Amino acid sequence: MCGIIGYIGQKKISPILINGLKKLEYRGYDSAGICVLENGGLTIIKKTGRIEELAKSPELKNVNGAIGIAHTRWATHGEPNEQNAHPHLDCEQKIAIVHNGIIENYQALRELLIKEGHKISSETDSEVLAHLIEKFYKGDLLKAVKETLALVDGAYGMAVIHKDQDKIVVARKGSPLIIGVGEGEMFVASDVPAILEHTKKVIYLNDDEIAVIGQNDYQITNLAGEKLDNKIEEIKWSVEQMEKKGYKHFMLKEIFEQPESISNTLRGRIKDGKIKLSIDFDIKEIKKIVITACGTSWHSALIGKYLLESIAEISTEVDYASEFRYRQPIVTKNDLAIVISQSGETADTLAALREAKQRGAKSLGIINVVGSTISREVDSGIYLHAGPEIGVASTKAFTSQVVALLLLTLYIRQEKGIALDKELLEDLADIPEKIDQALHRAEEVKEIAQKFKDIKNFLYLGRGLNFPVALEGALKLKEISYIHAEGYPAAEIKHGPIALIDENMPVVFIATKNSLSEKIISNMEEVKARQGVVIALVSDSDERIEKIADYIIKVPEVRNELSAIVNSIPLQLLAYYIADLRGLDVDKPRNLAKSVTVE
Repeated sequence: MCGIIGYIGQKKISPILINGLKKLEYRGYDSAGICVLENGGLTIIKKTGRIEELAKSPELKNVNGAIGIAHTRWATHGEPNEQNAHPHLDCEQKIAIVHNGIIENYQALRELLIKEGHKISSETDSEVLAHLIEKFYKGDLLKAVKETLALVDGAYGMAVIHKDQDKIVVARKGSPLIIGVGEGEMFVASDVPAILEHTKKVIYLNDDEIAVIGQNDYQITNLAGEKLDNKIEEIKWSVEQMEKKGYKHFMLKEIFEQPESISNTLRGRIKDGKIKLSIDFDIKEIKKIVITACGTSWHSALIGKYLLESIAEISTEVDYASEFRYRQPIVTKNDLAIVISQSGETADTLAALREAKQRGAKSLGIINVVGSTISREVDSGIYLHAGPEIGVASTKAFTSQVVALLLLTLYIRQEKGIALDKELLEDLADIPEKIDQALHRAEEVKEIAQKFKDIKNFLYLGRGLNFPVALEGALKLKEISYIHAEGYPAAEIKHGPIALIDENMPVVFIATKNSLSEKIISNMEEVKARQGVVIALVSDSDERIEKIADYIIKVPEVRNELSAIVNSIPLQLLAYYIADLRGLDVDKPRNLAKSVTVE
């Protein structure tokens, strides 16, 4: 979720680029940079950290050109530093690019370019674009960009300038990009807030479209060269509204981003009926897996345990990271320690990782932030590519973690020589669409939230894979609404929690169809017999539970292995709407931080 802005016109360029980047800060970033065409060459300035570090750079004061591009980077390949920050240059420093997205085949392209004599200076996937454009450039920048994109697999929103060309070339596939139309000036950006103070006339580029932008004009074509006439849209929203894309809170925006975030986690990892992961040790030698994590990540770990044992047929333990290193854990060189952390900086999880490595275990991280401490210390890792989460309560990172654990599970099964279920792979590829369908029922969830916003206690019940979903649903409600909520295995209510049930206790059942459906219906009847209020999360084809439950939330029917992903969506929405209806600051719940970096 990096940010791009570009400008061509007659105004002083550095304030336009810097202020545009600041308008994109909400997207999250770890470094920033600009490149301006001036005096027949390219001036480039890059800094790690906040945009303010770039803004107060002494070199910036003397920048005075008419064409430039700028970027805020949120690391995907290579740790956050000035070398990896954008813009990136070619060997001769004639071409500069900024890029959002993921180049899946960058490693092969990188090796090809190095063999041809190109000197790659960063660890990023993006830099290969600058060198490929250099390779193909023969005086026609548009043609060179097209030839480059013909070799690229993956997603991109990119802007390119050349020191000898008074134009910006932009292209899009999978990553948003817009053109801003001004008077005697033109803009390009990854999102409207970056340019809204200058123009409200924008053109949205579609996938596989490329454009050449001059000071007073633009030309859009598809990659085949056919001219297009994209409509100019008039923006009517305020800057503040656009930063959240019309959503009231970042958390709600991130809930609705999950079809995209999960697509990014899956991208390039299922090919030709096989799972493609980069694991730097022989997974077949692993005899046992230990997963450690905290909070929401611990809930995804519990789901991972079910998946790993039932599909990969490998013994798996799950530990709170905060407890793992204090209980003298038994791990050996034949064990794999998996650590899960959105930030990659969680102190307890990092300590657990170091404890496991000290005892000889192999290690693997499931991390969302590239270049984080955990990502550097594990033997191998799976990056989520879910994009930064601004809301403190994790939503899209959680579902991406579950997807990553399922990919790892299938990979282990594959490497052990056990056949993969082709239908499962197909269904996994379709899961973003199922999530989108679940999100379309948000208003129904909001109506239920209205009825329960003043309740003081909740109980969440689930079985099998959906027991951790119950835990996560209860945690979300606690985190942002400050309502006491507990998650339990449904069968365990007889061993204590049933004493709490009365007409004032709403009980959320995760009751989608699976082999335990009959048992969870029996648990539901037990609650009803004690005047408990039942809110049932059910498969959309299930009519039987409607006769038992007081309130129904339907989700698309999916196979059991994927149910935890889809079932999490309405529980996130329920927590969000209850908190919002109570007038609380959903994005910044009291006493909580996005990344817990102290024990």
